[in-house]
Amino acid sequence: MRKTKRIGLVAHDNRKKDLLEWVEWNWETLIEHDLICTGTTGKLIEGFLLEKATEAKMKFPRITKLKSGPLGGDQQLGALIAEGKIDMLIFLWDPMQPQPHDVDVKALLRIAVLYNIPTACNRASADFMISSKLMTTDYKPILKDYTSYIQRAIEY
Repeated sequence: MRKTKRIGLVAHDNRKKDLLEWVEWNWETLIEHDLICTGTTGKLIEGFLLEKATEAKMKFPRITKLKSGPLGGDQQLGALIAEGKIDMLIFLWDPMQPQPHDVDVKALLRIAVLYNIPTACNRASADFMISSKLMTTDYKPILKDYTSYIQRAIEY
């Protein structure tokens, strides 16, 4: 994990306002990192940060916008995690609404745990993560060795 983090940002529709408020509170930190967002969330964050960066005459962060979550964005984000291209994930999901892509949401969270990616699912944990001293340093997460799983004997 590099000093400049690659941060995945996702929010369900009922949580987008919360994520935008969190981004507004933390924009000066976020602007120093690379942001990878699902589609609609990315458009909202990009518009906000462009305005802030322009006003403050600061560099604009690199924002990668994937597809919308239900259209494959959650899976794209999971693939980036598996490829080692995401360092941390902020995913404000809505616990009160069933999602048409619930299996994708679960898969994304599973992959984040599997690859030991710091993951925040609410604003409090996102606050703790972004204020950690590890945000501004290189960090090497410990990954579980799955060799025995990969090399297991399969009977057929």
